[in-house]
Amino acid sequence: MSHALAAIVPSYNHYRHIGGVIDALKAHGLRIFIIDDGSAEPAKSELAALDDPAGGVTLHRQPENGGKGAAVMAGFRLAAAEGFTHALQIDADGQHDLAALPALIELAALHPYTLISGQPIYDETIPTSREMARWITHVWVWIETLSMAITDSMCGYRIYPLAPAMAVIESERVGHYMDFDTEIMVRMNWRGTPVRMLPIHVTYPEDNTSNFRLGADNWLITKMHTRLVFGMLLRLPQILRNRSGRPPQETARHWGRLNERGAALGLKFLLGVYRLAGWRFCWICMQPVLLYFFLTGGTQRRASRDYWRRLYAAKGEAKEPGLGQLWRHYQSFGKMALDKLAAWHGQIASEALMRDDLAVLDDMVHRNEGMMVVTSHLGNVDILRAVGASRGIDNITVFAHTRNAVRFNRLLGEANPAAAVDIMEVEDIGPATLIELEAKLAAGNWIVIAGDRISLSGGKRIRMLDFLGDPAPFSEGAWIMAALLGCPVYILHCLREGDRHRILFEKLTDRVMRSRGADNGLKGPMTEYAGILQEICLKYPEQWYNFYDFWAIPENFGPPDKNNEETK
Repeated sequence: MSHALAAIVPSYNHYRHIGGVIDALKAHGLRIFIIDDGSAEPAKSELAALDDPAGGVTLHRQPENGGKGAAVMAGFRLAAAEGFTHALQIDADGQHDLAALPALIELAALHPYTLISGQPIYDETIPTSREMARWITHVWVWIETLSMAITDSMCGYRIYPLAPAMAVIESERVGHYMDFDTEIMVRMNWRGTPVRMLPIHVTYPEDNTSNFRLGADNWLITKMHTRLVFGMLLRLPQILRNRSGRPPQETARHWGRLNERGAALGLKFLLGVYRLAGWRFCWICMQPVLLYFFLTGGTQRRASRDYWRRLYAAKGEAKEPGLGQLWRHYQSFGKMALDKLAAWHGQIASEALMRDDLAVLDDMVHRNEGMMVVTSHLGNVDILRAVGASRGIDNITVFAHTRNAVRFNRLLGEANPAAAVDIMEVEDIGPATLIELEAKLAAGNWIVIAGDRISLSGGKRIRMLDFLGDPAPFSEGAWIMAALLGCPVYILHCLREGDRHRILFEKLTDRVMRSRGADNGLKGPMTEYAGILQEICLKYPEQWYNFYDFWAIPENFGPPDKNNEETK
């Protein structure tokens, strides 16, 4: 998307500080539209003196005072008519921090499909009544958008992508006065326009005159929030659908950088409820929590929808996943989380597993064979811990990709220290770690690692493998480790079937042998692993718990650095 930015400066009787604003905008080479919203003298003449079309400054005078929103919308139309793709809105009274202009402009260039808005940092000059009123509006906006992404909707210092902004003002009712800034932001958010907030300093100059009409504007804002709340309820399916579509060209975030939203606090709460009342009551209490994350988790819903589209296509079904299917996916995740708690509390007995699965596990334990076990975020492998101590499976080392995963497992371990496992981070592997792992394998230990997520360190050790119809990035880390350790590799998954669990446990290879060349000996076992993963997905589709863009190509994807190649 080409990026052409114009500036819109609405003014009603503000002229004392606008000269400095215009100079700052000129310094950034911006085309400037001053919108005089029916100012009286002396402001009218002072604003007229700034008109300089040859110098890139155009004054447009509204026939009468129509409100700040009407003035900004007039500026939108003027900028769009001259072919600009983006519009910077800034107040004329000097309250906005002009030093923040470069950062605001840079953010808009990096994220051209996003509404970039200032998030005010006020000093002591802000009136207390205005500060309280803003907080009330913040809470209503969080309700209206089913999200806390918009941390301040009243700041008039922002950059709009003009296409979605124009689509709103040409087809929907938007407030013309002080209700404008909040309403257009909410309505653009409903349509799927992402928002990024930039902290900026805001001051109220001593000679500032406010255009806020205490009675009239508060009444307009009250009516606006009423419209938006009922509008949200009426448009709920459409809002959620729009959020499920990825904004064009927006860079997908790595799974490891997605926020662990309230994970520790939420887990402790569920642990408490589970201890007091058990699985069923905890499941009932979890429903509003799941609903909250379902409604506010746009990234996760988009990932779920994308996964189901690919799954249907792999099955040869011409279907589009609806909100009901996405909700069932979330509920499956909730049941998995509760089963995890039950496993950590030792409250899932051997009877919860299929009898023939137990026989396979018992056979593996009796062999006392060290092995690499590659699993995934498909199903719930933690159920294995429920029967571990009673069946001799207590010699497990688990590799985690991030410190978040380490902290999460430690928190679960606090619930039942006897069920805790040895956790190591993948990025921490070095010669000393390999020596330690070799000793563990010699003692019959299992080295467990998920093979379906790439590390945060980048895309140099990534292989693109066909998965559900399209290439997806799989990490070579587990397979390189298996080759260096020279151990057999097994694949392990645990899937829920009704009230019981099915364990899928099979040997993939006796040893991963590395070789030179593009194939490097890893393609075979990795392709087989991806194929098994796909087969299980097709059979247990709702137990796939990678709620991020699994098919996104890492930004630094490429061949490994020759200088960092391990000895072959």
